[in-house]
This record gives sequence, structure tokens and C-alpha cells, in this order.
Amino acid sequence: MGNRKTKLKKEELSELMECTHFTQGEIEEWYKGFMKSCPNGLVSSADFQDMYSDFFEGDASEFASHVFRTFDSDKSGFIDFKEFMYSLSITSRGNLEEKLEWAFKIYDVDGDGYVTKREMEDIIRSVYKMYADSRLGRKETPEQRTARIFEKFDLNKDGKLTIEEFKTGARSDPFLVLMMQYKSLHGRKESDPSMSLEQTYS
Repeated sequence: MGNRKTKLKKEELSELMECTHFTQGEIEEWYKGFMKSCPNGLVSSADFQDMYSDFFEGDASEFASHVFRTFDSDKSGFIDFKEFMYSLSITSRGNLEEKLEWAFKIYDVDGDGYVTKREMEDIIRSVYKMYADSRLGRKETPEQRTARIFEKFDLNKDGKLTIEEFKTGARSDPFLVLMMQYKSLHGRKESDPSMSLEQTYS
């Protein structure tokens, strides 16, 4: 991925229909909006962070960079249309298992297959920074919330969570569930797939 695209090829359309939860019409409309906002067919990390910053009162740049990391599957430094649609399919229409696996990737910052206390603290802190109000009910500091989660779900007490331990925790912790509910967190208006890429995150 990460290559410049000027037209959505039939084989790419077929692949997206097979591998995502979107219909042909939806994919074609998303493509129009994507190319309108990104004529070269690519979204950079800086552009992605700017989009987030437009729709949060606080500082969304740090969390946006983590989301970008999970979207940029080939680690090219850019998101192309296929990467965008694969990720959007999971975050907006994926089943619980798909969303849990995506959320784990957010927390697993270094990609080693585990979530450490430091990684969880960093992600939670980045979410707190996005909101200028107390919408998330932040009665705990990132360190306190992380300590509580690890105390309950780090079953072998090795200071890191496996994906299975994380899934167990995410199913029962309200904050972690909010994290993986991408559509709710970002208020995306999925009913209008023809909107521009910027509007996708409004």
C-alpha cells in the first residue's frame, strides 16, 4: 500500500467489497470523498493530526498519531485509500472481536504483542488531552486507572497484558470499551459516506 492512486481499479473494488463491511456503492462514494480531500491519494501523519485537531477542544495530536499508526499498515508514513477503508470498516462496522483487536494495536505502541503499563498510561493520557471537559469521567489519573486495570487483568503479574488479557479487561472496563467504540468517540456521521475526508472525523 502507500502508492499513489488516481482511479479505483475493478480488482481493488472487488477486494474491498470482499474484505470490508461496505457495499460497492459505499466504497465508490468514499473514494470520491477521499480523492476530493486528498488528490494525491495519500494522507500524511501531519494531515491526519490536523483533521483530529479541528474537532476536539483539547490536544488531539498525540492520540491521532496512535490511530494513524494502526491505519498505516505498511508503515509507509502515509495512509492510502485501501488502508483507510480496511481500518474504517473495523472501527465503524467491525464486530466486537475486530474492535478489540484494533484497540489492542492502539495500546501496543511498540508492536511487540504486549501492552505495558507505560504504554497504557501514554494512551490514556493522550485520550484525556483530547477533551477539555470531564466527559470521560476522569476520576483517576492515567497512572491510577492503569494500575487498577493491571491489578485486575494482568493474571500472571508480569507487568504486561497479552491480547487475551487485554480483551478480557476491555470487555469489562467502561473506559476501554469507549476507546474501541471509534464511531461514538469521534461522532462520525456514517450515514453520508460521500462527505469529505475531513468531515469523516466530525
